[in-house]
Amino acid sequence: MPKQTQFCVGLENKPGTLAELCGALRQAGVNIDALFVCEDEEGCWVNLIATPTSGARDVLTEKHYNYYAEEVLGLMAENRPGELERIATRLGQAGININYVYGSTAGQAPFLLVMHVSDLKRALEQLEG
Repeated sequence: MPKQTQFCVGLENKPGTLAELCGALRQAGVNIDALFVCEDEEGCWVNLIATPTSGARDVLTEKHYNYYAEEVLGLMAENRPGELERIATRLGQAGININYVYGSTAGQAPFLLVMHVSDLKRALEQLEG
């Protein structure tokens, strides 16, 4: 169960800003492996897993994006009923909170499931066993 580096990028909530970010990453040969976008009163946050990680970090820094990086779980999960329940139950029984989760199967298995948890080290231990 690998750790992944997630970039949390602050953008203005206006047309074209997501396209600009994606274009900058594309031009540097950086692929977006997972993406979650949410908004608030002040703008929006784009959470993404990108490879290569160093290339994504370089682009975000060079283009002066407001961002931070954090470690999250990047699980390859099976596309079957009850899979997220199984993972969430195991973490919950260990007292580990899931702050948020995102992923999409696109009809394929396995799929990347990204989880921000309260205790990454313990979560990795629980899910490896």
